[in-house]
Amino acid sequence: MPRRAVEPDERPPQAVQDYVKAIYGLQERGIAVTTTSLAAELEVTPSSVSAMLSRLREMRLIRHRPYSEASLSDSGMQLALRVLRRRRLIESFLIEALAYNWDEVEGEAETLSRAASDLFVERVSQRLGHPSVDPHGDPIPSADGQMLTTPSHVLAALEAGTAGRLVRVWNGDPKVLRYLDDCGIELGERIEILRREPFGGPLMIRVGEPKEGRVHGFGPELATVLSIELDR
Repeated sequence: MPRRAVEPDERPPQAVQDYVKAIYGLQERGIAVTTTSLAAELEVTPSSVSAMLSRLREMRLIRHRPYSEASLSDSGMQLALRVLRRRRLIESFLIEALAYNWDEVEGEAETLSRAASDLFVERVSQRLGHPSVDPHGDPIPSADGQMLTTPSHVLAALEAGTAGRLVRVWNGDPKVLRYLDDCGIELGERIEILRREPFGGPLMIRVGEPKEGRVHGFGPELATVLSIELDR
């Protein structure tokens, strides 16, 4: 018997929410949503992904045919945006109201967002002044399901000589955030691409103003989760 479609205001099982959020994240980064990429993103087995993709298709949350890429349906996109709004607002509240560090919120926000009611989330948004981005620079969807983003560019895709301000640390990975803290790098810093070392070497960048900044080497894993807003 086919599973019924998810209603717009319904909160489905947590595993379903985790998958639509992961699919959204891959789509946003321009990564093909395959069994392999989802398994890596969620740290599960490919067989688990295959079973869940079938479930999501029956729930009309994704478009997918076996051995092809998956994509979110309209209802799947609405659900993903609701999940992201809840999570990112709670992260913002923990930092702004409770003085958490930006690398401390992932586990707490994960736990709290699973239990938080829609009323609580909207009260948090009101308390914070309805922010449009979280403390990592990730955009927060609006209450009516709109995702407003500022044009930015992932460091890994930029050429030498490009410069701009750091505006986003994708998905707030605590390991990345702690490394940036160790390097004294925060949102708003000026970053200039100096060169790309050959043979798969790091991306060399300058943090700070010309002739005054610090030079760092960012490997591919780090350069693909940092975005800058280009200088005009």
